[in-house]
Amino acid sequence: MFKYKLIIEYDGTGYRGWQAQQNAKSIQGTVFGAAVKALGPVTDFQGSGRTDAGVHALGQAAHLVTERPWEAESLRDRLNDVLPSNINVLSAEKVSHRFHARHHAVARSYIYVLSRSRTAFGKRFVWWVRDPLDLGAMEASLNLFKGFHDFASFCDRRLEKGRSTLVDLTEAEMRTAAGLVFFRFAGSHFLWKMVRRMVGVIVEAGRGTLKGEDIERFMTARSDEPAKYTAPPSGLFLHQVLYEGEALTPFSLSPGFLFSSLSGVRS
Repeated sequence: MFKYKLIIEYDGTGYRGWQAQQNAKSIQGTVFGAAVKALGPVTDFQGSGRTDAGVHALGQAAHLVTERPWEAESLRDRLNDVLPSNINVLSAEKVSHRFHARHHAVARSYIYVLSRSRTAFGKRFVWWVRDPLDLGAMEASLNLFKGFHDFASFCDRRLEKGRSTLVDLTEAEMRTAAGLVFFRFAGSHFLWKMVRRMVGVIVEAGRGTLKGEDIERFMTARSDEPAKYTAPPSGLFLHQVLYEGEALTPFSLSPGFLFSSLSGVRS
C-alpha cells in the first residue's frame, strides 16, 4: 500500500459538506470516486476534519492510500483530470504509512469573508451584511475571543456531546479591503459551528445589538443565544491545516488572495 498527503481546495456550494454520506453529494465522496476512476483501487481516503454543507476550503488536507505506487505529480494531475471544476488538488506528496491527516494535525485556521455591498458574482463566497457596521466595535469584540476559553456557547452541543469545549484560539484577526471584511481564526482545533457563531456575534456587535460584556457572559456561562446569530456557511473557508514543524502563513490580503473568486464584490 502507498500513502499520499493531498492539499485540496474546493467550492463547497451545492455539496452536503466534506464527509461522505448516502444519497448526498459530498466532497469526500466525490474525490474518492475520482481517485478510484483515475488510480484504481483506493483503500483509504480521509480528511483532516469535516466542513459543513456550503463551506469552502483553500487548503483542506487529506491522506489517500492506493494499491500501486504513483509519482506524486502524476497522481495529482490524474485526479484533477477527472474531478469537477469546483474541486482542485493543489499538491500531492508521498508520506509514511503512519501519517494520518486528522490525528497528526496540530493546528488549523479558518477565514470568514463578509461583504458590505451587494454582489452577483461573489455571493456564494461571502455573507452580504446590508446594515451599517461599526468596524471598531467588531474588532474590539473579536479580540475578546483570543486565548484559552470555554466555547460551549458557540458550538452545536448536539454534535459535540462528550467532548471538551475548551479551545485555545491562538489568533483572531480582522482585515478590510475592497468593501470586504476578512476574519481569520487559528487554533489547535475548532468546534462545530464555532467560527460561524463567533462571526455572527461579532457582526451583532457591529450592528450595536451586542456589547463586549455580552460576549464575556457567553464565555463564562453557557448560553444558547449565539446560535441565533450563526453566520451563513457561504463566507467560511478552511484556510490551512498545520502539521509538526509547519507554520501558519501570514495573514496578508495580497492581490490574488480570494479575489479571483470574489471579483464581483465592489467597494
